[in-house]
Amino acid sequence: MSDYSQLVPEYIRNLGGYTPGKSLRQAQRESRVNCIKMASNENPFGPSPMAVKAMQAVLSESNFYPDNDAGELRQRLAELHGVKAEQIVPTAGSTALLGIVARTLLAPGLNAITSERSFIIYPIATQAAGGGLIRVPTLNDGFDLNGIAAAVDHHTRIIYVANPNNPTGTLIPAAELDRFLDMIPQHVIVILDEAYYDFAQDFAATRGMDYSHALDYVKQGRRVVVLRTFSKAHGLAGARVGYGIGPSELMSYFARIRTTFSVSAVAQVGAMAALEDDAHIRKTLRNNSEQAERLTAKMADLGYRPVPTWANFLYCDLGDDAAAVATRLQTEGVIVRPLGPWGAPNAIRITIGTPEQNDIFLEAFRKVMERASVR
Repeated sequence: MSDYSQLVPEYIRNLGGYTPGKSLRQAQRESRVNCIKMASNENPFGPSPMAVKAMQAVLSESNFYPDNDAGELRQRLAELHGVKAEQIVPTAGSTALLGIVARTLLAPGLNAITSERSFIIYPIATQAAGGGLIRVPTLNDGFDLNGIAAAVDHHTRIIYVANPNNPTGTLIPAAELDRFLDMIPQHVIVILDEAYYDFAQDFAATRGMDYSHALDYVKQGRRVVVLRTFSKAHGLAGARVGYGIGPSELMSYFARIRTTFSVSAVAQVGAMAALEDDAHIRKTLRNNSEQAERLTAKMADLGYRPVPTWANFLYCDLGDDAAAVATRLQTEGVIVRPLGPWGAPNAIRITIGTPEQNDIFLEAFRKVMERASVR
């Protein structure tokens, strides 16, 4: 038998793959009960109806390759954000762009920096590019920006900042990021991952917080790349379309590495239509803010304290084996995300659902945790 490992670099051989949350079908096969999925931070109302209509209209043209540069979508996003089209690179979800960023900027001997308990794709993208990843311990369940700045050395090329952070849901105020960027040397690119931008901006408006200056940094020519996605508030997670906004020259290098025809024609028109569906976004954000407050209060009544969220999920340390709790919740028909792979074996992440879904979760959670307490 051939030993293919001899042909593969060590950093690839040692790479751990991404383990997604369970699909509904898998969970229902395992538990033999109907389930609701509250594990992957998807929009509980589904995709924008306008996006669905637009995507259906182009399905019959699926024999044609898509526009490789997603020209219409790029131009629409440029107008929306007040930047040039060449400053935007659409990809098959923002996770694809993270891989492109790492392959462009990293190599063996170079490193990236992020926080512990942050987006699980950061270490995968970094290691796949041959780079090393420095994880700085969390501060108040979020990013320790001073610690991250202190960890930068002459081998550092990337800093990943998820704001809000996934999976803890914490937020870095704009003024703190302003000060942080002033501490970062010119050989480092800061990736501001704003996958949950819409939810954070909505919370910030009601809580009196100045959330994001990310686009201002780009317009000022700072060495910053902003990531956004259509997977969350717009409900297009399955269509796979996200994008980055940054300095034109740097984005041109990312565009060269991007897989040809990476954003499908269906995804492009769906994203264009979703941008115009204000009613769907308003409905999503209103439900999220109301139900985040309700879920947090109800879980507190049961003796648990979720971290106050700025996104569309709750992070909660249960003081118990989260994987076992998740398994028990699945038997009650609810899929949540245990966070052992993030280094938080006693914590779960719960997507904020519709009122009806949250009712089901709360009842299942009450039953499961009451049973656990009497064992």
